[in-house]
This record gives sequence, structure tokens and C-alpha cells, in this order.
Amino acid sequence: MEKVASAAAISLVLFSGVALAGETVKIKDIAGREVEVSVPVERVILGEGRQIYFTAALDTDNPFGRVIGWRDDFKKADLDGYNIYLKKYPEMEKIPTFGGMKDGTFDIEQAVALKPDVIIMNTEAKSATEESGYIEKLAAVGIPLVYIDFREKPMEHTDDSMRIIGKLFGKEERAEEFVKFHDAQIARVTDVLADQADLKKPVVFIERAGGYSDDCCMSFGNENFGKMVELAGGVNMAKDFIPGTFGTVNPEQIIASNPDQVIVTGSNWELYVPSGKWVGVGPGADEAEAARKLAELMKRPGFTDIKAVTDGNVHAIWHQFYNSPYQFVAVQQIAKWLHPDLFQDLDADATFKEMHERFLPVDYHPGYFASVKTGS
Repeated sequence: MEKVASAAAISLVLFSGVALAGETVKIKDIAGREVEVSVPVERVILGEGRQIYFTAALDTDNPFGRVIGWRDDFKKADLDGYNIYLKKYPEMEKIPTFGGMKDGTFDIEQAVALKPDVIIMNTEAKSATEESGYIEKLAAVGIPLVYIDFREKPMEHTDDSMRIIGKLFGKEERAEEFVKFHDAQIARVTDVLADQADLKKPVVFIERAGGYSDDCCMSFGNENFGKMVELAGGVNMAKDFIPGTFGTVNPEQIIASNPDQVIVTGSNWELYVPSGKWVGVGPGADEAEAARKLAELMKRPGFTDIKAVTDGNVHAIWHQFYNSPYQFVAVQQIAKWLHPDLFQDLDADATFKEMHERFLPVDYHPGYFASVKTGS
């Protein structure tokens, strides 16, 4: 139940120490709310199925052990990843599923009936949650709701979100181990770039979910993949047109900006858009097929004669890096695309494989990236 913290409770606020088993603590979530929770939680509802990306990194031995309900998006948004987990954990198909807060399909009565110790929500659901009165309804029956964020401002909030989840799960040390790995991997890029006094930064257009629909073109502003491009030593073309994290640009803006590189995000969206034009990169993807579909996308108006296409600097990257604590892998791969001479020895696949071996319960399957030499 959400409460205002008293002076006596300040010592229990997140980051002050390790909670004792069964202890009630006040956790400051990403939305700045102080939420009272009995930890470690044993029954968790995930407000998004893809939150298994962080759950698996902390509860590696039993990633579904606490999960009593989750949103139905994991299978639809990342079919290849879902099937990899399903093969090892067939029981996950029996977990009750929910709709989303934002689209109004979340069933609060079903959630209450499952008697969760906590519900974990992404911050983008906050407005819808507040407007619907869900916070008060849940508080009335003693169910706390905690906000985390790997999407709106992931480069700012990932570390704190992992620490919040670590606190909830009683896995503070594991969370801190992950945070250190995450930050060290980003530093492998940023430390090198910091030593380059005259670094030439290529202009990059990141197309969000290219081919998902016939519309052109979704992209990113100053956060998420837009921020990853900047960290990797590029200039995010769309930041001048998109004031927030997400938005759109039109083909004329792409032509006028004439980007040096194009990066399209993609995933296996067969359940969303069957036989769509999207680029199906992800775990175990067919890289040749991904490259073929990527090349086809570059035949659309707005792309055919831009510098990135004529020079053959066109790439695809797994969309779900935008909504997980794995962004450091994307930063490394983008840096290698933009500055191959500086990062000859950097191998994002090897980094992601190491992360799987250290933190995840499933084996690594390459296929998260694709490139096509469109100008050749």
C-alpha cells in the first residue's frame, strides 16, 4: 500500500541496506513514489510479459518461480525468445495472462484474486493506471504496485530499476552484480570515445519497427535507441524532429537529413503481423532472410538515394533491446557499425553470450543483428 514515508522509515528506503526476510520496507520506485512492500516477495504479477528479461537475470535458477500472472505480450512481441524459454520451462504457458493498462484490458479483479505480493508496472502505464483508479483499488486490498522503467528513459533508469527489483526479490547482491556488468560493458564504448578529440560522428537514422506497418517512419528522440546512438558515437538524426522518447519522421525529413547510417529495429512479429515486412532479427534468427527483408525496406521512398543506402551502411538490430536491461549490447554493436576502426576487437555477440552464461537460464542463440551492403 502506498504511503508517505515517515522520518522513522527513511532508513528502510531503497538503497539503504539489505532487508531481512519478511521485513516490510519502503521502496522508492522509478516514478518517485514510496511504496510499502513486505520483502522478499513470493507472488508477483508482471505488468508486461517481457519483464521476464529482468526476472530471469535475478531468479536465474527458477525465473518463473515468483510469477503468478503476466501480460500476454512476450509471445507476440518476441516469439523466438518466448519459444526458447518455453522449451526449457513448459509450465510458463499455464501462467494466467492479462491485457495492458494502457489499452484498458487489464483485469483488476483477476489480479486481486491471484493475491500477489506486488504488481510490477512499466512507467508508461502510469497515466492509465492513475486515470483508472487502479492504484487506490489495489491499495484498498493491500496490494502494492511498483513502477520500473526500461523503455522511456532506459539509459537513466535501468540501474535503479534493477536495484528495485533486487530489493523486491531479496536479490540485492545479484542485482548489483548485474548493474556492474551492465555499466562496465557500456564503458568499453564510452571510455574509448572519450579519448577521441576529433571524433567524426556519423548521422544515424534509427527506424523503429521498420516494415511493421506501411507507415513511415517511427523513430526515437533523445532517449532509448536515440540515446544509444549518441553513446555509441553517432548523431541521432530524429532528435531534431522528436521532442520525447518516441515519435515519427516523414520520408522528406529523411531525404533532407541524408543520414550516413540507417539502423532498423526488428523482431519476430509473426503473431502481430503475419508474413509482414518487418525484419525478424532476434535469438536464432535466419540472418540471410533478415538481410533480404532489410534490403527490401530500403527500396521505399525516402531511402533509395540517401547516403547510408548508396554507401551500404544499413543494419538491423533486435527491437527488444529497447525494453530490457540488455541495452549495453546494442550500444556495443552500434559503436562497431559507426566506428569499425576504433572497435575492431569489440564483439557484441560475445558480450551477449557472456551475459547469458553469467545471468540467464537459457543458452545464447545468435541472430540479433543483420547488415546489408545495399550500395554494392
